[in-house]
Amino acid sequence: MFFNILINNQGFLFPMRSRWSEDIAEGFVQAHARETCRDLALRTYSARLLGAEPSLVLHGGGNTSLKSQISDAFGQKRQVIYVKASGADLASIESAGHTALDLEYLRRLRALSSLDDAAMVNEFRTHLIRADAATPSIETLVHAFLPPRFIDHTHADAILALTNRPDGMKVATEALGGEVIVLDYATPGFELAKAAAAAFEAEPAARGMVWARHGLVTWGDTARESYEATIALVTRAEQYIAERTRRYVVVAATTLVDTARKRWSTIAPIVRGLLARPTSDPDRPHARVILRPLITREALDFVDSPGSRDLALTPPLTSDHLIRTKPWPLWLDSPHYDDPEKLRAQLAQAIQDYACGYQAYFERHRARLPAGVQPFDPDPRVLLLPGLGAVAAGKDARVAEIVRDITAHTLAVKAQIAAMGRYRGLEESEMFDMEYRSMQHAKLARAGEKPLAREVALVTGAAGAIGSAICEELLAQGCHVAATDLPGTALDHLVEELRPNFTGRIISVPLDVTDPNSVAAGFEAVIQEWGGVDLVVANAGIAHVSAIADLNLETFRRLERVNEEGTLLMLAEAARHFRIQGTGGDIVLISTKNVAAPSAQFAAYSATKAAAHQLARIASQELAPLGVRVNMVAPDAIFSHGGRKSGLWAEVGPDRMKARGMTEMELEEYYKNRNLLKIQVTARHVARAVIFFATRETPSTGATLPVDGGLPDAAPR
Repeated sequence: MFFNILINNQGFLFPMRSRWSEDIAEGFVQAHARETCRDLALRTYSARLLGAEPSLVLHGGGNTSLKSQISDAFGQKRQVIYVKASGADLASIESAGHTALDLEYLRRLRALSSLDDAAMVNEFRTHLIRADAATPSIETLVHAFLPPRFIDHTHADAILALTNRPDGMKVATEALGGEVIVLDYATPGFELAKAAAAAFEAEPAARGMVWARHGLVTWGDTARESYEATIALVTRAEQYIAERTRRYVVVAATTLVDTARKRWSTIAPIVRGLLARPTSDPDRPHARVILRPLITREALDFVDSPGSRDLALTPPLTSDHLIRTKPWPLWLDSPHYDDPEKLRAQLAQAIQDYACGYQAYFERHRARLPAGVQPFDPDPRVLLLPGLGAVAAGKDARVAEIVRDITAHTLAVKAQIAAMGRYRGLEESEMFDMEYRSMQHAKLARAGEKPLAREVALVTGAAGAIGSAICEELLAQGCHVAATDLPGTALDHLVEELRPNFTGRIISVPLDVTDPNSVAAGFEAVIQEWGGVDLVVANAGIAHVSAIADLNLETFRRLERVNEEGTLLMLAEAARHFRIQGTGGDIVLISTKNVAAPSAQFAAYSATKAAAHQLARIASQELAPLGVRVNMVAPDAIFSHGGRKSGLWAEVGPDRMKARGMTEMELEEYYKNRNLLKIQVTARHVARAVIFFATRETPSTGATLPVDGGLPDAAPR
């Protein structure tokens, strides 16, 4: 077996050093002085330092605590413990992310002989200091039973590289020294808490504690002392590993990253379609997934190395990863990248085999399934593909990103262990018990799911008034949105404005709808990011005011290229993509009331939009067998959205104002009063119409939804 081992001259994968700053720590205390005490502020600061190191904890992993005193309603002092809330992310934790509990009562629980999860959570919930506080970590009793004031628990890569091997306990002791307690694996929760407390009492002078195939615990009298104990022990582990790693060189040439990325563009929609589980809902027949590829030099070296399959299929590094990654990944032998249909058959069989294997694993342990815990679907969350890398799947981009990050660290640490010896993970029964723990499932249940969380939308003309409103509304419904428009500041500003509130779900894709290559490249960019497209909103369009007698032919052709040919190119590319992906889809054309009720001096716009409308109607007939619905929204008189002016009305408005002798505000009032409802039609109204079709509220295709306040001359005849 050959791997490129990721070691530089300073140590392990991620050279560890203390990031503690007294100035920053004091500033943090001052900034949080009104909401919390000094010690809890410092506890929060050091917790964030831990969370900022991916090689220590990932996405909600690890936990931290502080023991302190408070005064109750009677003025009496009470011993309390602040423990990180279950699922809280150390990287961004606030003071309120540490839940306060009655410490004296929790310590009494150690006298019990057993305590299942349901009873343990009940004890936590009934002994909170604040009734509305979040449920604390599954490791709360470890923090309560151990005496030190500040305690940090991490899943450090370097520690797992020591312990996840047959001789892991011996190696960990050798690497870290006798002042560190090393415990064999114990089920997290009550069992582990009792074992950790007993071990500490036997060695009260210890600096820290290692839990085999789980992680590291350190402590101290101050937040800094506990934090820097973690850094010191992890650094020691890194140095030990660096000194003993056999630095293999990859003998066989591995796949180039560029080659792998090109392959991903071709196969991603196939993978995504095959991972979409059938549902019983005829309107939404597939539960789709979002994909995030891991195409790096390191991932390719791993999957392309001889013998890596067996290592890849071993259990995860730590039980904390199980609810994200499943017990093992799917491995595809010798993928047929040069023949997409053969690859589709290969993948379909591999996914079926994986599901059968997972179901068999579940049945072997079903008797231990806790009451009220539902089984996961049997499909893989991680796919390892020689010649491509890894693929992570999740219900949305955030979940898929978590899976991808865990996978990257898992491959690196497993390769590290393989360079020193043999890997050993959890036993199958241990994996099942952690994968199906009620407290672990509660983390996932809290997240919820919005209507379009599993969907990917591509919106053209996104930088304009209507396009920006559509992007905002789709994002609010959980959708992943590729905002496309001609390159420039308008598109850049839109995405910069939206990204802070919708991290990971909005990307900017420069796209010219009149250029077939640009359209294809736009779809490819979205596929690279999320694996495919489910909704295409064809919104790009331009207008021109001229009487027919004065209409310049080149001007008319310019509108044809954008409004008509641009729609045709988008429909055609979407159709090809939906056919490959195989899970249906939706197309919504932003049409216009002018299709049904054209206006004088608006011939070029009305005619070319009517052609686009007709193309969409025909597409609804052609694509229905693929499960694709094509619908139209016909708005009228959208002037702006927020600070964004409508490009159409920037073109049309001056002529209309001049013809009627009106100001801009008077013109808006005129259009408001000409509809039956006397209502100002907004870009947000149009966006909500798009949402109506995207969420498939009715079994409609080929339909036109007017968004005009009621115009008798535009009503269907």
